[in-house]
Amino acid sequence: MEELIVAIARGLVDDKDAVTVSADEPDEEGTVVYHLHVAADDMGRVIGKQGRIAKAIRTVVRAAASKVGGKAAVEID
Repeated sequence: MEELIVAIARGLVDDKDAVTVSADEPDEEGTVVYHLHVAADDMGRVIGKQGRIAKAIRTVVRAAASKVGGKAAVEID
């Protein structure tokens, strides 16, 4: 899942080396929270107008997680 998030984010940003993803341990419901870190200058590119790109990233990751039988959430830091 981390590779998927990194691949999506690197396609959007200018500073590709600054893209990192960290994951928390699953909570009581089994949801894994992934934290996407990008350079400050690229934050707007990842969030998008009115959060549309961020919402799309979260939707894709949630769908991929459900396909393998898990739950996932993405936070952009």
